[in-house]
Amino acid sequence: MRPFLTATWRYLVMLNYEVDPEVLRPLVPRGTELDTWNGRAFVSMVGFRFLDTRVRGLAVPFHQNFDEVNLRYYVRHLGPEGWRRGVAFVKEIVPRLAIATVARVLYNEPYVALPMRHTVEMRDAEQGTPGRLEYAWKAGGRWQHLSARTRGLPQASTPGSEEEFITEHYWGYTPQRDGGCMEYRVEHPRWSVWQADATELECDVSGLYGSRFEACLRSKPSSAFVADGSEVAVYPGARLASGVGTAA
Repeated sequence: MRPFLTATWRYLVMLNYEVDPEVLRPLVPRGTELDTWNGRAFVSMVGFRFLDTRVRGLAVPFHQNFDEVNLRYYVRHLGPEGWRRGVAFVKEIVPRLAIATVARVLYNEPYVALPMRHTVEMRDAEQGTPGRLEYAWKAGGRWQHLSARTRGLPQASTPGSEEEFITEHYWGYTPQRDGGCMEYRVEHPRWSVWQADATELECDVSGLYGSRFEACLRSKPSSAFVADGSEVAVYPGARLASGVGTAA
């Protein structure tokens, strides 16, 4: 099957927060269930560069390179081959109205368009030189941001680790207006990650995501790292049958 969208995702800042599962349960798409790591549920604030974007192989003028910041959580669906681990989104911020509109109309993805800017200082970071990343957006008349500094060398995530749980998801799930759910496959190689420190999240949590997320997003992240990213391919979605299976 031909991908619907191809792009390169680079320098993904991931600030990960433990959250009460009851905060997320009303949002979980039909046909999926909340996924956890060692019995703990997480949301992640993620900022990254979206580069060389092509839709069905065609570049759209002025919409190839941009930033995205999203708040995401983790779900799973039982496919024929076993559990498919995936992500779902509370909200996704991009700077282009056309991108947000198409995503909302065609896929019911929770995109909004806001002014955005970034700082990427990653020269020699792959050799261990500390790097700095910031992704910012303007809402409610003020600039907000998430940021981090990298330390050390990027390394492959350890099997079974929190880094692997956060980064290695290859499915996306989106609730639909009629109560159903769309599933789409995301293809990319395994990412390496830098550990991160000096993290910061300056955000109008209630205004953007609702008061239910205040407690977790105002707390200290459970973990923070930066994924190097790669080329990605997103495949056309398909509707899920209702219900969640049980793994054997």
